[in-house]
Amino acid sequence: MPKYRKKPVVIEATPWFRNGDHLVVGYYRTPECDGQEECSHCGRIMHDHGWIDTLERGYIVCPGDWIITGVQGEYYLCKPDIFEETYEEVE
Repeated sequence: MPKYRKKPVVIEATPWFRNGDHLVVGYYRTPECDGQEECSHCGRIMHDHGWIDTLERGYIVCPGDWIITGVQGEYYLCKPDIFEETYEEVE
């Protein structure tokens, strides 16, 4: 079976730590969450989180997550450990 390598693609990415860090990340709010509940991903309270709508669906953004701008201008989220393994800074 033939093997293929993914073509290198240069992306823009910004780490997100709090609301206001990135224009596409909004406040995380739901009627059933008062903001004091702990996040199941990072353990911080939900008040410290954001929300991003992507092409697939919406995601909760934890402090430290990366917001990536794709090759067609789309946005998506990447957890810090995956980002470190997958991307390196371009000079």
